[in-house]
Amino acid sequence: MREIFIERREKSIRIAVKNNNELEECFIEEKSSEPTYGEIYKGRVKNIVPAINSLFLDIGLDKEGYMYYSEDLKKLNIKKGDEFLVEVLKEPLNEKGAKLTNKFNIPGKYLVFTKGKKGISFSKRITDAVKKKLIEAELEDVDGINIVVRTEAINVPIEILKAERNKLKGILDEMNRKLNYSTELSKVYGEDVSLNKVLRDNITKGNLKIYVDNIEDETYVKSFLDGEKDIEIIVYDGLRTLFDYYNIEKEILKLRHNKVKLNCGGDIVIEKTEAMYVIDVNSGKNIKGRSFDKTILQTNLEAAKEIGKQIMLRNLSGIILIDFIDMRDHSQRNNVMKELKESLKSDKGNSKIYPFTELDLVQITRKRRGKSIYDSIEDKCLLCKGSGNILKLSYIEDLIRNDILRSVEDNTIGSFFIELDNIYREDVKGDLFSFLKNIDGLDKEMFLKFSEGIDGYRIEPLIFKNQKENLADYKVKGIEKY
Repeated sequence: MREIFIERREKSIRIAVKNNNELEECFIEEKSSEPTYGEIYKGRVKNIVPAINSLFLDIGLDKEGYMYYSEDLKKLNIKKGDEFLVEVLKEPLNEKGAKLTNKFNIPGKYLVFTKGKKGISFSKRITDAVKKKLIEAELEDVDGINIVVRTEAINVPIEILKAERNKLKGILDEMNRKLNYSTELSKVYGEDVSLNKVLRDNITKGNLKIYVDNIEDETYVKSFLDGEKDIEIIVYDGLRTLFDYYNIEKEILKLRHNKVKLNCGGDIVIEKTEAMYVIDVNSGKNIKGRSFDKTILQTNLEAAKEIGKQIMLRNLSGIILIDFIDMRDHSQRNNVMKELKESLKSDKGNSKIYPFTELDLVQITRKRRGKSIYDSIEDKCLLCKGSGNILKLSYIEDLIRNDILRSVEDNTIGSFFIELDNIYREDVKGDLFSFLKNIDGLDKEMFLKFSEGIDGYRIEPLIFKNQKENLADYKVKGIEKY
């Protein structure tokens, strides 16, 4: 049984995917003025720099985007002021703007429109020659677009493919209308990119439950399903957040730990550097076996399986370097490589795995798809000048709010003592009203203290009068709330 959990907040959307009650993927998208992977913009060429073979484009945001000045673009004689549609390949990072491409994609459940040469191409997994000929004969071409037929299309009637082709053509026409007739440089496609991708990747697999926490998303998902069978939509309307009620919040917090234990007694350690992620495999307590080679193989095989899971779950991207335990029997590398490839099989081409080096290192490159889980819930620690990470205040607020709602729901408690790490003092004191509003504390009796060495926060429901008397110095006055 697969399950998708969609939690919509005022400033973010969070999506979790579970398979047989095990968390597989988690995406957190915060509302931002910055471009996001997969969005498509109308852009205008601002500068051409031959020395670095790059174009810089204004897409209507603070930072200009950049793209590779390809031979195809050179043949089109691109010049300053030219306007065309571009897709975001990488989000802005520090002072660097978004990486763009003019070969944009409009994905559907069974088809993908790709800007480029006219025609129809097929997923490599489609081998049925008769089905291919039928699709080629029945599916009408679109000028300037390569229609890619996805693997799932092999199992549906041609009428469904025709209907999706027409739907995607309508989206393309609207994008071109904005390109040609609007004077505004702005986004033309790409609301809720992560949600659309998660739905596309899962709804054709059947036997699926989708949990939402508002009517708007229920309506949207029903429209997206468009008659798919074996899918149940459940609308959650409780006081607590969806992720908290279904215990997903706890699983997300576990992802902050860089060490993951293996059943065999070994572990993997995931570290982020400036240039890449490094994953170290350790034998740990897995030393019971008499055969040293078998022990190493067992640990490496289990690590390979877990590494694929963690890469997808934490949404790691860029260069990922894996340091497996040295294998004296080099033939064992084939088994480990096979297990690693199998663990990333469902990543659908996002990952590329390179062969073992002489030092038993394996390099993976993975396309960036939104932010990693670390980027979504952590901030750089200013006190240690960026050498450490702390939980984002917005995420702390969500956790506190869940605790408060849980207490109110269970015991109708209306008074709470909150102890926060001193590192949050300036931000909270600077806008106390927003903090209280975000934790659902405006209509409650709140006591707030800042201390050194608190791991994020501590919250205590106050039931007895003497508890409140002892904490009187920390009581938030009404005037501070309003």
